[in-house]
Amino acid sequence: MANTIAANKAELLAIANAVAAEKMIDKAIVIEALEEAIQRAARARYGAENDIRAKLDTQTGDLRLWRVVEVVENVEDYFKQVDLKQADKLQKGAVVGDFIVDPLPAVDLGRIDAQSAKQVIFQKVRDAERERQFEEFKDRTGEIITGVVKSVEFGHVVVDLGRAEGVIRRDQQIPREVVRGGDRVRALIMKVQRENRGPQILLSRAHPDFMKKLFAQEVPEIYDGVIEIKAAARDPGSRAKIGVISHDSSIDPVGACVGMKGSRVQAVVQEMQGEKIDIIPWSEDTATFIVNALQPATVSRVVIDEEEGRIEVVVPDDQLSLAIGRRGQNVRLASQLTGRGIDIMTEAESSEKRQKEFVERSEMFQQELDVDETLAQLLVAEGFSELEEVAYVDPSEIAAIEGFDEGLAEELQSRAQEALDRREEANRNERRELGVDDALAELPILTEAMLVVLGKAGIKTLDDLADLATDELIQKAREPRRNERSDREMRRNRTEDKAGVLAVFGLSEEQGNEIIMAARAHWFDDEDSAPASDIIEEDAVAADDSQ
Repeated sequence: MANTIAANKAELLAIANAVAAEKMIDKAIVIEALEEAIQRAARARYGAENDIRAKLDTQTGDLRLWRVVEVVENVEDYFKQVDLKQADKLQKGAVVGDFIVDPLPAVDLGRIDAQSAKQVIFQKVRDAERERQFEEFKDRTGEIITGVVKSVEFGHVVVDLGRAEGVIRRDQQIPREVVRGGDRVRALIMKVQRENRGPQILLSRAHPDFMKKLFAQEVPEIYDGVIEIKAAARDPGSRAKIGVISHDSSIDPVGACVGMKGSRVQAVVQEMQGEKIDIIPWSEDTATFIVNALQPATVSRVVIDEEEGRIEVVVPDDQLSLAIGRRGQNVRLASQLTGRGIDIMTEAESSEKRQKEFVERSEMFQQELDVDETLAQLLVAEGFSELEEVAYVDPSEIAAIEGFDEGLAEELQSRAQEALDRREEANRNERRELGVDDALAELPILTEAMLVVLGKAGIKTLDDLADLATDELIQKAREPRRNERSDREMRRNRTEDKAGVLAVFGLSEEQGNEIIMAARAHWFDDEDSAPASDIIEEDAVAADDSQ
């Protein structure tokens, strides 16, 4: 019998050591799992109602079992309570309220319910292993890791990373790349998230950061920080662009990334399945960077609209298709690289657009200021485009126009202010005809013209306006560009970028928030001014409803 017990002791410790080493988890966790399995087996033998504890000595393998009982005057639960007389036999000097130990004979390990013990141990070990995997990978987001393809399930690639598994979802794979079980593959760790069935390690081969990390591995100057990749954009499997800058004037960033006879860039290209890479010098000057980003096309002129956040690029007629690229690829990547919307147009289209704007503004000044065509055209030629500019600019700027004087400048400003007043009065009358409350006119920022637009959209009261989100009020519509891939993409983008009610007025997000909050202010005023009896009654109704 002694030999059997000794064998069991040795076997328990050997199992604990082997499992801890194989799963790379703390031995104490395995010991705890064994103790819990033994406790479960002991409860099955002595009664599940008992509070039974087990302790396994990690040095000798000795196993102790005991039952915890409470000392009471009158026993009601014979499994967990004892009276003073019984308690004295177990522990001298025990008093009512004490919890004492009642030793139990060791369970014959040969009769332990093996299946139950296995379940407990496996569950504990599995939980510990999952936690260990999460802790190992949680801080490695953004790293490139190498693994072996384990399987391909519904288009998603499962990768064996050694001590864990990762997944490259279909949308994070390089299009048309074929991988099979057993292939070695490199990927970027995008995200590590804790899940019930274990950590979810999401990998990517299509993300721009994957390309940036590959360059860091191939170009020592990038790894050392001498050269920095400031921006990157990809059309996975087809083409990519990166903007690079050197912090050492003696090192050419483009040449360093290309390498001798293109060796460095070719190593990255091969890993990305032949994806063509344009390496572009990055510049703090937006216009210069956009010209570089649209290579190999030649750019004639760049017009930046800071208010709209868009850029108009003019190219020679014979460079239009090259600037746009196949299916809009070149301009789309340049837009992603610069973070700005880019509209491409030819010299002829740009000239036609400018001429149309010139005629429209001239006619507006003729009509509103009651001046002849020549004078109106002179104002437009000098950069004036709106009545507000004429009305509120410093008079000396108007007087400085060739052929103008101070008297004419004052007269033009007076006429511009009168025209604005007429517009305001006309908008006020239209707003009232639409039934827009005067309370809206008292809100900050809103003009009569804005109120007319709100009224036409059915927003006529403070509550109507207060119910809107800021985006619904000010968000600008995304205009479809000639480089859209397809009609389907244009429809999808129009749906995603629906314009706000007041989008045409170019309000900022801060202004939109201010308008919405001002419209909602009366809600809080109503709450503050409500009689106490009303509030109590409303609370009572709410309480009844909840019940």
